[in-house]
Order: sequence, then structure tokens, then C-alpha cells
Amino acid sequence: MLTKENTFLVVVDVQEKLARAMHEMESMIDGNVKLVKGAQILGIPILWTEQNPKGLGATVPELRDLLSSSEPVTKLSFSCCGEDSFVEQLNAIGRNQALVTGIESHVCVYQTVVDLIGRGYEVQVVADAVSSRTPENKAIGLERCKLAGASVTSAETALFELLKKAEGDQFKQMLKVVK
Repeated sequence: MLTKENTFLVVVDVQEKLARAMHEMESMIDGNVKLVKGAQILGIPILWTEQNPKGLGATVPELRDLLSSSEPVTKLSFSCCGEDSFVEQLNAIGRNQALVTGIESHVCVYQTVVDLIGRGYEVQVVADAVSSRTPENKAIGLERCKLAGASVTSAETALFELLKKAEGDQFKQMLKVVK
């Protein structure tokens, strides 16, 4: 089970030019928005990346605006763990449960998940917050993540797992996020 004290969110490459080519793009972006807002309510650290932003553009505005208090890690490697600045931020967080979202599920998400597991992290991939250009590649990415040892979850499952109780101010805020 995920806990607020041990979890961090990784948003992988949800960029304008790349996102437009994704299968069910709107649903994937919506799942990411829910997770970012939920993580912010719960005080969960968020790491976010941009793959070659000169070529693929910036993070989509819906997310970029929510994440404006921090900077993305710019990367050329497919795995986020292939960038020293990402690994430095990862080590500074000091948590061991990763929620991973983004695009594409069979490339950058998958390779990041494998590397995080290899580094000893417990990883959950958020199925409704990842995508690929084709549904087949999304499915392959999720399957490969499971075979590597990750769990697959949904945005709402993860957020309510982190919340634990249907009471208090965080619960009331979370209801507004998931509706």
C-alpha cells in the first residue's frame, strides 16, 4: 500500500508535440492533472521531465501551470534515471514508493520503471495517466512494467490509497479533484 510519507510522483514527458500524437490524449492528461493536484494536496513530492524540449515542446499547459513552482528535468535518455539531475532529485527525496505516469508507456515510462525497480523502489504505474501512440504499444508498455515487477493502478485508486480515510480537509479537497 502506498503511504503519503513514502510516495513520490514521477511525470514523464507529457509534452505538447508528443502528447498530441497519443492514443486517448485527453484521458491521459486528465489522469495526470488529477494526480498532480492530489499529490499537491497530500504534500507528495513531484518530479517531472521533458524529453528533448527543443524538439518536442514544453510540458502541456494543463500540467505546466500546476507545476510552476519547480523546473522539469530536461533529458535525452529514455529513462529518467539516465539523467544525473533526476537521480540527484530522486536521492534528495528520500522516499521509496514511486507513482509513475506519462508518455510513452512502452519507451520512457517503461525504461524509467525498470531503472527505478533496479534501484530498489516500489513502483506503481498509473494506467489512466500513461499512453502511447497506439493502444497496442500502451498495453505492451504496461505489460512489460508488470513483468519487471511494477504494479498497475489508476489515478483514483492511488489517490484514495494515499488518503486512507474519508474524512477531513484533504478528503474534501480530493473529492473536488476526482469529480
